Amino acid sequence: MSEVNKDVIDLVWGRPSGGGVSTSIFRRWSQGFVFSEYEQTALEQFEGGPCAVIAPVQAFLLKNILFSRESSNWRQLSEEEQRTALCSTLSEILESACAGPTSGFCLVTWAKGQSPKTSVLSKSLTASQTQDSSEAESSQPQQEPEPTALAAEDLGFEQFHSALHQRTVLSVADLREEVLSLHHSWRGCCGVLLFLYSVIITKGIENIRNEIQDPTEPLIDPIHGHGSQSLVNLLVTGHAVSNVWDGDRECSGMKLHGVHKQASVGFLTLMESLRYCKVGTFLKSPKFPIWILGSETHLSVFFTKELSLVGPESPSEQARRVFQSFDPEDNGFIPDSLLEDVMKALDLVSEPEYVGLVRNKLDPESLGIILLGPFLLEFFPDQVCVSGNTLPVHTHTHTHTHTNQKYVEGTALVLGFEDPMVRTDDTPVKRCLQTKWPYIELLWTTNRSPSLN
Repeated sequence: MSEVNKDVIDLVWGRPSGGGVSTSIFRRWSQGFVFSEYEQTALEQFEGGPCAVIAPVQAFLLKNILFSRESSNWRQLSEEEQRTALCSTLSEILESACAGPTSGFCLVTWAKGQSPKTSVLSKSLTASQTQDSSEAESSQPQQEPEPTALAAEDLGFEQFHSALHQRTVLSVADLREEVLSLHHSWRGCCGVLLFLYSVIITKGIENIRNEIQDPTEPLIDPIHGHGSQSLVNLLVTGHAVSNVWDGDRECSGMKLHGVHKQASVGFLTLMESLRYCKVGTFLKSPKFPIWILGSETHLSVFFTKELSLVGPESPSEQARRVFQSFDPEDNGFIPDSLLEDVMKALDLVSEPEYVGLVRNKLDPESLGIILLGPFLLEFFPDQVCVSGNTLPVHTHTHTHTHTNQKYVEGTALVLGFEDPMVRTDDTPVKRCLQTKWPYIELLWTTNRSPSLN
């Protein structure tokens, strides 16, 4: 892998001052995909950082377990089912990252004999020696080692990169077979990085650089070790765009790339409640009711089996989305001069005389603004004031300790309006979810609400 090593390292880790990647950050990222002993469908995270890969894999894993399995008990998986579910999930993400039907899929794994579980890495090993042993480890039948949380102490950044081998498969069927045969690699030391590198080389380094807004910004922050939004988007959508809005935008002559189609699993962020960004519909309203929740430093997964939560938009939801597209700063109002445009976009009667009547009704004091709430009540009174259904929901935070990592269960009540009689917690999880459901209430079965960090 020596010829691509440098490009991959620059893209993932950047060029940290001091010349090397922090030992502690590399160590935090050197875990495998390990299932929790307390929850058979939950992946564990041992230290801060790799949630940018683990959370998207967890979200797709839950999608496949909840909506593709016959069994009704989604919390129980045998070891064989864990193996199959993990590998089919990794294959699915690799398929979505593939640049084109002819480019094939790349799998990065240990060169023969270089796995930390099977040999002590020689400190003098060079990339050229590694390349000589070009036979894939996966072709050798192996006993499955126990998954390891972190790299062997003597496996450093340089040695890791000198011990890698890559191989290309051309068909989806071969990809799935190969990913399954490498199960021990994904679960063992550095499995998360082996998978990340596989996605990156499958996608193409140049393709990723063209999608990232600032190609000098690495996928892993060299100071704190957090994964970037581009990394999360690459795994969720197959595109390493840096933004979470729908489509592309022009800004000072620059084209800023966003998300171009509805995602299978969603993304919501606390940063939106703090007005730092606005997530578009393609990520907010995914195909399946599973969302990655982002805080300043961490990612969790929120999900339910209730497909009604991702049903087609109701007319009032569409109206809210269209109104907000004319309110990019999320003020909750628009200038009255835009009222006609909003009404046209929603196929409402938009004759100038009628628009004038509506304007006077919604802005009786002639303040020059139209508020979102009164606008929705005017055109969708029946929908805005209906009481919502209660839905069983779960959240899973990949905590940074070896403590009991279990799903937190709860009930969500999604209302069409703010009912002062219903008021539960005001926690980061709720504020994050309110960016999609402004009037959601949550009741958790535990004494403490789940954390986002």
